[in-house]
Amino acid sequence: MGKTIRDVAALAGVSTATVSRVLAPGTRRVTEGTRIRVLKAAESLGYRTNFIARSLKTRSTMTVAFIVPELANNFFMDVAEGMGEKLMSYGYTMLLASSGNSTEVEKSQLTMLADRGVDGMVVIPASSRGDHLQAIVDRGIPVILVDRIAEGVNLNAITSDNEKGAFELTKALLNDGYRRIAFVGGDITVSTARERLSGFARALAEAGIVPEPELICLGGMEVQDGYERMKAILESPNPPEAMVAVNLMVHLGMERCLLGVRAQVVIAGFDASEYTPFLPACRYIAAQNAVEMGRSAGTTIIEGINEKKAGCFQKGKSGGRVTRLPITIIRHEEEKNGTKSL
Repeated sequence: MGKTIRDVAALAGVSTATVSRVLAPGTRRVTEGTRIRVLKAAESLGYRTNFIARSLKTRSTMTVAFIVPELANNFFMDVAEGMGEKLMSYGYTMLLASSGNSTEVEKSQLTMLADRGVDGMVVIPASSRGDHLQAIVDRGIPVILVDRIAEGVNLNAITSDNEKGAFELTKALLNDGYRRIAFVGGDITVSTARERLSGFARALAEAGIVPEPELICLGGMEVQDGYERMKAILESPNPPEAMVAVNLMVHLGMERCLLGVRAQVVIAGFDASEYTPFLPACRYIAAQNAVEMGRSAGTTIIEGINEKKAGCFQKGKSGGRVTRLPITIIRHEEEKNGTKSL
């Protein structure tokens, strides 16, 4: 027969209420001596908390959903690592889901997870649409955004200083003497792409350079998009001297297109990763602190959940504060010789 909370309380010499406080995730309302005594008693008896019963009683599943555009993107997984670490420290479990870069799938995932009783949601939106996110807040579930910002919804968000990062990345190429620089990739319905394009344009403007329309090579945020943009650039009659890749996935696609091609190419891109040393055309990387972004998101969503528990959370309202983390520009360790033009 399974042991009960009363058995644990009797062995530890405390009340059942004290046992509940000790075993409740994130609780700190007991002395360290009492906590250790209760935990030892629970372990010796083989007691396990019935989380289903607890969730029915507390109306909390101690879970936070994290919806990302795709699971294959290392940057998103680094964010997940930081957030999972922070949530665990508060006793919460992270549920990870992918929207497949589809707003409709994202909407379906949000509804399904809300129906399953998650305490809060963190979302990297698939597009700039925010109406379906607002619908979840209207149900009384705290929601925050990370990496990207959606329109038409007033949510707290944790992102990088993308505009400044792209500005500094482009400026580094300008300081190296490059004048005809292309911006490659980017879906302008995604806030990060818009902000990075804006920083790119600002750097050129401050250098007195008018962007050539053919050097703004927009189109997608994935590996295949980078491959196709790079292929078109290689076939163009007047290719650029250097390029700024909107993100790592596009950058990888560009480098893949260059395999076996005898062309001298200089690329500056976003997101440092373990792949960077294997990108021969890479000159500069704009490094985001993805893990710290995740930790910050974890802290922010817990704040929202605690506000709800304290009765301070208002349905339909979830902040509007945007926190932008700094980006660091890193020069690639292996400098290429003579890579001034294609």
